[in-house]
Amino acid sequence: MRLHRLEITAFGPYRGEQVVDFDELAVDGLFLLHGDTGAGKTTLLDAVAFALYGQVPGARGEVKRLRCDTASDDTTTRVVLELTVQGQRLRLERTPEYQRPKKRGEGYTTQQAKASLTWLDGAPTEESPEAVTRIDEVARTVHRLLGMTVEQFFQVVMLPQGEFARFLRSDTSEREQLLEKLFGTQRFADVERWFVERRRERGRVVDERGQQVRELLARVSQVSGTPASSEVDDQDWLADVEKRSQRELEQAQAERTRSRRERDTAEAGLAERRELAEKVRRVKQARDALAELDERKAEHDAWRAERDAAHRAVPVQAARRTAERAEQERDRARAQVATVAARCRLDPETDLAELRERAAAERERAGALAALIPQAQQQETDQRRLAELAERIGVDARRETELVAEQEGIPERVRLARERVEEAKQAELRLETVRTRHDELESLLGVAREIPGADTELARAEETAQRAVDAHQQARDALQDLRARRLAGMAAELASRLESGRPCPVCGSAEHPAPGEPIDDQVRAEDEEAAEEAERRTAAERERTTAAAQQVRQRVAALRERLGERTESELSAEIEQLRAEQQRLREVAGELDRRTTELTALEAATGELGEQLTELRTRLAAARSEHTGLTEAVEERRARLAEGRGEFDSIEARRAHLLESAAALEELLAARTARDDAEQRLAAQRTALAEAAAEAGFADPDQAGAAERGEERLAELDTAIGEIEQRAAGAKEALASAELFGVEPDTEVGLQEATEAAALAREAAERAAAVAHRAEQRQRELDDLAGRLREAWSELGPALAEQAELEALADVVNGRGQNARKMSLRAYVLAARLEEVAIAATRRLQRMSDGRYSFVHSDAAGARGTRGGLGIDVLDDYSGKVRPAKTLSGGESFLASLSLALGLADVVAAESGGALLDTLFIDEGFGSLDADTLDLVMDTLDELRSGGRVVGLVSHVDEMRQRIGTRLRVRKSREGSTLAIES
Repeated sequence: MRLHRLEITAFGPYRGEQVVDFDELAVDGLFLLHGDTGAGKTTLLDAVAFALYGQVPGARGEVKRLRCDTASDDTTTRVVLELTVQGQRLRLERTPEYQRPKKRGEGYTTQQAKASLTWLDGAPTEESPEAVTRIDEVARTVHRLLGMTVEQFFQVVMLPQGEFARFLRSDTSEREQLLEKLFGTQRFADVERWFVERRRERGRVVDERGQQVRELLARVSQVSGTPASSEVDDQDWLADVEKRSQRELEQAQAERTRSRRERDTAEAGLAERRELAEKVRRVKQARDALAELDERKAEHDAWRAERDAAHRAVPVQAARRTAERAEQERDRARAQVATVAARCRLDPETDLAELRERAAAERERAGALAALIPQAQQQETDQRRLAELAERIGVDARRETELVAEQEGIPERVRLARERVEEAKQAELRLETVRTRHDELESLLGVAREIPGADTELARAEETAQRAVDAHQQARDALQDLRARRLAGMAAELASRLESGRPCPVCGSAEHPAPGEPIDDQVRAEDEEAAEEAERRTAAERERTTAAAQQVRQRVAALRERLGERTESELSAEIEQLRAEQQRLREVAGELDRRTTELTALEAATGELGEQLTELRTRLAAARSEHTGLTEAVEERRARLAEGRGEFDSIEARRAHLLESAAALEELLAARTARDDAEQRLAAQRTALAEAAAEAGFADPDQAGAAERGEERLAELDTAIGEIEQRAAGAKEALASAELFGVEPDTEVGLQEATEAAALAREAAERAAAVAHRAEQRQRELDDLAGRLREAWSELGPALAEQAELEALADVVNGRGQNARKMSLRAYVLAARLEEVAIAATRRLQRMSDGRYSFVHSDAAGARGTRGGLGIDVLDDYSGKVRPAKTLSGGESFLASLSLALGLADVVAAESGGALLDTLFIDEGFGSLDADTLDLVMDTLDELRSGGRVVGLVSHVDEMRQRIGTRLRVRKSREGSTLAIES
């Protein structure tokens, strides 16, 4: 990196624009920035850092106040830097964030930060040729080109005032943080965290598996009823549990087998007793049934006779129901004949031949009318069409009149529409003028409302200024009074200091014959100094309050001059008028598009109306012609249809009447025929009924009806008789069976004793089976739990070994455990880098200290077991002992800090590639060095120029000004600092 040109404006103490030509300064490779204290030497380095990274080093970067306080409001704070990096010349321009006065009104607004990067020799192939204007993109591009973070830059390229010595004085933790930023060893911290996280993860796995083992042990203890072992992996305890469970299982199974045999024997005896009891019960039941049936024999015979008579009456009842249906059909036929005859208005007994002739004549006349139906339908269609044509002709005639009137009024409507469009356009033009005038009056109204407060502020400021004037006058009078009184008592004050035998400070005599006497209310020198201080303080307050009052007075005058003769009420009224005018103009201007559309539509309507009139008149003529033709056809058809319709409303109605009359005559013929057939069927059914009663053995049909029973009664009789016969047959069959042979109904069985014995044996067998089942279930659970427990033991052992190994490694990597030096992996890597820094810094420190001091890197652990590896001590060749760097004197600390910073810069440069760092700045106090040591330091700095490196120094030391040929002089004045290059 090589700097070419720096431009700063309103930055730090520089009020105007200043330019630094680094190409001219760097001709000899070494230049000096010097000037008065506070002139802005360090600000130039801040400007370079701000242009590159948007930050400034040290405490100044924390304040973030970069703008010059005395710069004019219209001057923009900016820094421009031209430099070459990796063969690419570029231009960086930045503006910090700061507060500036508002352009309108009072108060301040925030000027946002800006940044841009421009390629002066063409952009690299991987970069866009366009300028970079986003702050984050500029930062990424600079970081990519320089290869350093801002922390590395402030330790390698720019050694800020009071900062590079911090590395020498810092403790291990601070030094570790700085080295980590410089050398980018975050990946080793990631390795440390990886080990810690891996150890934590494996610890969770081990805890989970240990918890699983403990849960399985507790479950085995619960299932087996054996207290759990205190050891997590007690294999013998598990084996004892399994053996004891197996023995209990075998005992339970043997007991179950024995109890089952006893149960089977008892149940077999019970079955035999139950079988004998059942036989006795069946014999007794059969004999009781036969005795009961003999007692009720007469009743049962009556049931059988009733059932037989009912069965014989069934065919007679069927013939009766058929005769009844025939009689009902005859009655319905007679009623139908009477109804149809009444509808036809004829005698029910009219001759059938006459009825047939009259029906045929009615149908013949209806057929003749069928030919006129289409004509009647066409007549109705034509009449509806005539009505439609008449209505359409009337509508079209009225529309023709309307279109003619509308066509005559269009020219006037077009003229009015054009005037409305022009009005909207003028309103749109005038709206901007009214809006501008409104804004001006709003601003003046704000001024008018601000004046009362400003007047109040002016009155307070003038009152404060007057009080300050009075206070200053009183203080000045008091001071003059004290001075006069002190002069009057000066002889007494001198006399109070005289001592006998010592010369007088005024006359030199050792004798003091008449010393001055003290006066009343003697004034001391301290009293006069206090009065002078009060007078100066009140004078400053008077000047401040007077200036403040003058500023307020000027502000009030400016406000009144701007307002003129207008009043707040006048401005408010005028503003309201302008607002109303604005609203009216805005509404009219908003109508422009609609009014333009209306005008276009009216202009196009003239041709459209002509086309509509032509089309309408053509349609009207065709409708009138069609109406005339249809009228003639309708009149011609009307006479024929009237003759065919007769006294009916329509031909269809007359024809329907004829057809209905013929159908009624035909229906009467059919009813007469059906009635005669029904009378013949009734006579035949009555004869068949009498024959059926005789065949069934009844005297007449009425006797057969008395013997009839319903289906429910017959079912009851069949069921009762069936049960009787079934009971008798069953009882006889049971008594005759071989298995009941020889069994008497009074035989003693002994069933109760056998039942109790079987119940006791069954309960014992069930208890033994339950015990065996529980033992088998416990054995299965133990087998499953034991297998799972052994598997969990097999997984827990390797996991514990791996966890122990991982914990040891994590402790070593993080500087604990077996790590005797308490150095973490990151500290170990940083210690190696620090050792390189110490070696590089020693070469320069030995030269600048004339071979007396050397750096010694210490990797010992800190106090009370804290981490080590990043200690830096100093070997004093005069004493041959190693001493802490903090014991060095001020000048020695400067040499050590400078050497260490340069060594650190060399190592970081080597890490970054070494080709970028063509420029180095050192801002530190060289005044703590004596002449010989300063020569050694200057010789070391001269060596830095080898290879084309440029070194810039900031110092007040005159000898350095004499040794360095090119200088950048910073002059400080009330108008702001200025720069000048001197040789």
